[in-house]
This record gives sequence, C-alpha cells and structure tokens, in this order.
Amino acid sequence: MTTVVTGATGHVGANLVRALLAQGRSVRALVHVDRRGIEGLDIEVVEGNICSSDSLCRAFDGTEVVYHLTAHISLLMNEWPRCQRINVGGVRNVVEACLRCGVKRLVHFSSIHAFVQEPKDVPIDETRHLVESSRCPPYDRSKAAGERELRQGIERGLDAVIVNPTGIIGPYDFRPSHFGEALLSLARGKMPALVDAGFDWVDVRDVVEGAMHAEKLAPTGAKYILSGHWASMGDLARIVEEAGGAVAPRLVFPLWLASVGAPFTTISALMSGKRPLFTSVTLMALKGNKHVSHEKATRELGYQPRPLRETIIDTIRWFESNGQLNHRPK
Repeated sequence: MTTVVTGATGHVGANLVRALLAQGRSVRALVHVDRRGIEGLDIEVVEGNICSSDSLCRAFDGTEVVYHLTAHISLLMNEWPRCQRINVGGVRNVVEACLRCGVKRLVHFSSIHAFVQEPKDVPIDETRHLVESSRCPPYDRSKAAGERELRQGIERGLDAVIVNPTGIIGPYDFRPSHFGEALLSLARGKMPALVDAGFDWVDVRDVVEGAMHAEKLAPTGAKYILSGHWASMGDLARIVEEAGGAVAPRLVFPLWLASVGAPFTTISALMSGKRPLFTSVTLMALKGNKHVSHEKATRELGYQPRPLRETIIDTIRWFESNGQLNHRPK
C-alpha cells in the first residue's frame, strides 16, 4: 500500500521518504514546486497544493497512511496570514481529504513551538497547554491552531497521531533549513558573533524514526514530543569547529543586547534579499524553556535521540558531500 508524504521535498520530508523506501514501502510525494529533496528517488510524484482539498484528494486516493509535513516556517512577526493559510487551513484541508478518502492513519508533524513555554522551571511535556496569545509569534500560534484542527478531525472519526519535534538539524538538508543555514554560516566563518542562548536540538533521522514508530504503535489521538539535547550556540559553534569548520566566534552577545539589534539585522537582511536568521522571533525561541521531556516517546515508542555531536558532524559532512560547503576555512 502506498504511503503519502506532504512536504516531501523539505528537510524532514527528504529524510522520511528515504526511510520509508529503506523499509521497502511504496511512496507518493505531494509536491508543489521544489523537487530537490527527492530527485532520483524511486517514488511517485503528484503535483498539488495544500490549500486545495481537491488536489489533496487526488494525492490521497487509494492510500491508507499519510504523513503531513507541509508547513510554512516563519521567523517574522508579520506573517500570520501566510502561517494561517498553510499551517492552519492546510491542516483543515488534509483532515478533510483524509476523511473523504478513507485514510486509515494520519501522522501530523506539529512543533515544540506550539506549546506555552512557561513556567520555564518545569519541563515541557505533552500535557503542556498550547499557545493562544496574539503576542506569540505567528508560527507558534499557527502550529497550535493546526493541532486543534486535527483534534476536530479525530472527533469526526479520523485516526491520527501528532509528533512535536524540537530544533531539527541533520543531513539531506537541500534548501537548506533555517538551522542548516546557521550551521553553514558557522562552518564558513560567516557568523561573526554568537548569542548567549541555546535551544533543544534533535537529529532529523531520530525524528523520522520516532514518527514512523508512532504510525505503527501509537493509539489514536496520541501526541509525542521528539526532543534531543539542549545546547548553547557556543556549544554548536565549537562542535562545528571540531568537524573542520571555521574557528568558533569568540564574541558572544547577551540576549538583551542581541534583542536590541535584532530589528536592524532583520531589516538589513530583508533589504539585501537574504533570509534573516537572528530575528526577534529567533531570540524568543532561544530564551525559551531549556527543559523538554521526551520520556513519553521513549517509554511508548522506544525513542532514543543520538548524541548531538554525532548529528552536527554528520550534517557538516553531508553539506560537503552535497557541494554546499566546498571550502573549509583554516
């Protein structure tokens, strides 16, 4: 039976499709524009739009399992319309198409950002409330709203489960992702300074494995946090240096000072046509809750994230092999 993957050409999608193929499964990829992540793979490709229920029904026809990965990841505070259209309306359309097509199981990819971060002295687990406040970043609110759309589908009879990864890094990052671009900047010596903060980072391959176990083992409506290891930006920079990248920046800004400069660096990046990395939204995430529990996923799915150092070294080596990091600075 064919397994459908939306967002198949993204970072997680490229890894998921390869993992499904390694199990001997037939894969159908829903593709909108970019195909770099799946070129050359023995899969069926269907063009479609997450905002069109009819195109989703064509993609889901005759399948029993759907992995929904498509999302708009935003680091800006002014992108609610787009986040709402894709991350909320898109989930609503996927749910409707799954119900119409008789899909047996939907695995929905949410995010750690869907959870309220406070209180920060208490670990985040699956019982934590979802964000609602309009003061929260659009991406965070949209992922929380997407989960609520999914819950409504479950109430209508849809068999679905949810996974909430933390900061994903790892190989097969063709575009690259925001976090992949940060690692490339560190490896190339293009990041002159760091922020005195960090995040919970997880290997994309572990996320994919956790999601595939959830497909097979999780009861309807279950949700699992797929976290890894908290590490500071300085920790990441030092591991990148060990992997042969540029010397880790010695200049480290406190969060309050970085917050003052974030609006200016964001405007500068946008005016030059670049994707801003360190925005006010980025800094909000970096000062979030350091304690994220994957105990439930470990207990019920056998989830075990690999060491962060292994993830970063493998990612740097993949970027080199893919021609995205041709020059190693001394």
